Formats: sequence, structure tokens, C-alpha cells
Amino acid sequence: MVTKRKLITFDWAIKRLLRSKANFGILEGFLSELLKEDITILDVLESESNKETKIDKFNRVDLKVRNQKQEIVIIEIQYDREYDYLQRIFYAVSKTALEHMADNSSYASITKVISINILYFDLGSGTDYIYKGTTRFIGL
Repeated sequence: MVTKRKLITFDWAIKRLLRSKANFGILEGFLSELLKEDITILDVLESESNKETKIDKFNRVDLKVRNQKQEIVIIEIQYDREYDYLQRIFYAVSKTALEHMADNSSYASITKVISINILYFDLGSGTDYIYKGTTRFIGL
């Protein structure tokens, strides 16, 4: 009888392995290399209990980190199999920013949110496997 090989998926690692403080070094190393700056994880933020829909936050982990400039940043790591992921990114980042904003605070106090998305499908453009997107405002 052949034993079927069990694979560990990144979503399982996010949910089980990388939320453990004992494994923060792995996640800090991954994020530091990806973002090209030293990252220190301060806390794993609660993201499971405040779902509004069945799939809302099912696939993400939010981290409160300090970067090498001593800024406090929220990093949201999510995996996605959906082709409407760009819309989901905008939704998730906006929601995360609002969740970590005090009720009476000004919009100037919004914490920076970095969204890292692990996609389970071909992006459909280019030949790279890592892409970086930014929001830029330019005059016309």
C-alpha cells in the first residue's frame, strides 16, 4: 500500500506554524528579505473573531511589527485563489486600517498597512514570481 504524501500549504503554515512566537524568527526573516528592511514582530493581531462574511479574514494573519525606522506597521499576509484578488486587496487593506484606528482619531493617524498576498493562480502578466504594487498620485 502506497502512503499518500501530505503537503503543508502556506495557508496552513500561516494559521498554525507562523502564529507561534517560537517561529517568529522564520516569519521575521521572510518579511525582512521581502521588504528589504529589518522587521521585528511585536504581536499577532486578532483577525479571526471579527468576520463579517464567511470568507472574510478566513485566509489572513495580521501582524503588528516595527521596521528599522522604528515605525509601527501592520502587515497583513493573505493567500488567495480568487481572480478578483485586486478588489479583495483594496477591501482588506481598508478594513485593516480602520480596525486599528481609534474611534476619535484623525485620518492622519492611520497606521501604515502593508499587504502581502500569496496567490494560488497565474497572475497572467509578466514572467516574475514576485510583484510590488504601490499607490502613486501624479499630476496630469
